[in-house]
Amino acid sequence: MVLFMSVCFPSPYVLGAQLHPSGCRFTLYAPDQDCVHLLLWHQGHQPQRLAMREYKRGYWTRDVADVVAGQEYSFEVLQDGQTWYLADPYAQAVTGPLRYQPPYSPSQSTLLARCQVVDHESFDWQGVSSPQRAIQDTVIFETHVKGLTQQHPDVAPVQQGRYLGLVSPTMLAFYQQHQINCLQLLPITSCLPEPHLLSQQKTNYWGYNPYVWMAPDPRYAEKSAVNELKTAIRELHRHDIEVILDVVFNHTAEGGEGGPILHYKAFDHAMYLHDGQQLRNYTGCGNTLDIRHPAALKQVLDTLCMWVTDYHVDGFRFDLAATQGRNGDTFNPQNAFFLAIAQDPILSKVKLIAEPWDIGPDGYQLGQFPINWAECNDKIRDTTRSLWRGDPGILQDFATRLMGSRDVFSAAHWPDHLPINYVTYHDGFTLQDVVSYAKRHNHANGENNRDGHGDNRSANYGVEGPTNNPDIIEVRRRQKRNMMASILFSLGTPHILMADVLGHSQQGNNNAYCQDNPISWLNWQTQDHDWSNWLATMIARRNAIVPRFIDALSGTQRHCNQITWRHPNGDPIHDHQWSKLQALSCQITLGAHHPDAGQSILIAINSSDTAHDLRLPPNHQWRIVCDTATGETTVAPLASCQRLAAKSFLVCIDGDWL
Repeated sequence: MVLFMSVCFPSPYVLGAQLHPSGCRFTLYAPDQDCVHLLLWHQGHQPQRLAMREYKRGYWTRDVADVVAGQEYSFEVLQDGQTWYLADPYAQAVTGPLRYQPPYSPSQSTLLARCQVVDHESFDWQGVSSPQRAIQDTVIFETHVKGLTQQHPDVAPVQQGRYLGLVSPTMLAFYQQHQINCLQLLPITSCLPEPHLLSQQKTNYWGYNPYVWMAPDPRYAEKSAVNELKTAIRELHRHDIEVILDVVFNHTAEGGEGGPILHYKAFDHAMYLHDGQQLRNYTGCGNTLDIRHPAALKQVLDTLCMWVTDYHVDGFRFDLAATQGRNGDTFNPQNAFFLAIAQDPILSKVKLIAEPWDIGPDGYQLGQFPINWAECNDKIRDTTRSLWRGDPGILQDFATRLMGSRDVFSAAHWPDHLPINYVTYHDGFTLQDVVSYAKRHNHANGENNRDGHGDNRSANYGVEGPTNNPDIIEVRRRQKRNMMASILFSLGTPHILMADVLGHSQQGNNNAYCQDNPISWLNWQTQDHDWSNWLATMIARRNAIVPRFIDALSGTQRHCNQITWRHPNGDPIHDHQWSKLQALSCQITLGAHHPDAGQSILIAINSSDTAHDLRLPPNHQWRIVCDTATGETTVAPLASCQRLAAKSFLVCIDGDWL
């Protein structure tokens, strides 16, 4: 008997550059083109120019022998009478310079469009697996790969501002010390600055102008972005830290009319929503992805699966996620994108977080995403800032936010559909600036201070910006404790800006998207260690206390517990009194069906400028675990009648079960 060994070739419908035993198959979906050439670049030589074959309508393919990982390539097409070099939308690495000189031209595309063949099979994961932490046990820390370590004096210079800097010994020790169990990275896929930024010699520092979705940004690597990012994720997992990627599928760097031709505008113009001949702009960036288009849906799903299977990421935060639910001018939570993810054996198991809006019609969709999604809860941000700033009539709404915003996120769908509770995000003031500036100061952005959000709900407490006045400094510290405690001890998943762990200020800039400089880079020399240590202690206590109450209030168990609202003096709160409240207490006691039956948590809030007597029911052994009035971290007994300080947030547990 003669045995024949077959060579397994990738399907021509698997897009991108697919290595196989004898070479590489390049496949591109370009239904708008009548002729496509593959260019293979060799250092110091003219490119090898190979005609591609249209395998089926729109699918172009070419097999090339002896191609190995690292080979640079791009595509060539004739568009509007000009020869353009275009990037592979499915490329998993890019090598071209991620900037150009506006206006973008065919001659500049020669370098920019270069991609690289990648071999994912060669990386050694060393048997390290993901922590797979439940969403209610997660505290998300949002950070920028470069900004986190660019100025850290104890990170090796070769690693500063890079993927490997995330897992330097210094940073791993910092995560452990500060109870950090999940990093949410601002976009790390390759991106391009917008033309107006390039004209000003600026860049899109945040990374929200995507170029090639599957390719990690090479600027954060010394040699190989692919291997160095994988190494960072592997080592974070080894230390029980999850990684969530902020992804941008609402638009691309091709922008609107007149924007650069990078790929889709020439390959498949139907990728974008159109209004006649014009591109719709529901993102503020010139174009909007049309998720109803089969190729767009396939590209997004394939990209997500790649990040999970090849990089082992633990979840995604979707920028302007309402765009993914668009049916033109309306939002549909049952559209093909959401259904595809819900049934996918890979994507249905990772964390999915929506920024639940865009700027188009029907764009604000908080609480309307499918039940397997968490959502960024801007309502608690606004209410928390307003409450502690002293705005009247806020406490009633804050009480709703404290209890998990169940007017928006039904506890029947917890813990899968939880609010992501935050008081600061990358877009906006840092927490230090929320208590230091009454107005934005975005002059460095070059837009005459017109950019950025105008409704910051901030206060400076007497001086705009930094001060040496000890009284103002102490008020600011207390207000920071109040706002952070409000997020940590509300029901939901806390989201914390890494800059806020250090007490970093952006000098009043609330839209530092183009500030790739010390405005955005964390200043480790000025870290407020007292604040950081207090915050780490509160995070640890939140992790020990809050998840059990979320579990008890989730699903069918949610009605089996006791929740009691009182005035500070112990009297019950009547319906007509809520709108004028400035202080209250809330007690949650776990019901008989819960494993921790009988355990109670008490939260007392005083948003006024006057202290109150706090009277509690007898026969309890309350212990203080958080008191923002003092900043003390010692667990201490609570007297049966104690003063509830002005502008303070108090958390107690009944017993010694912490």
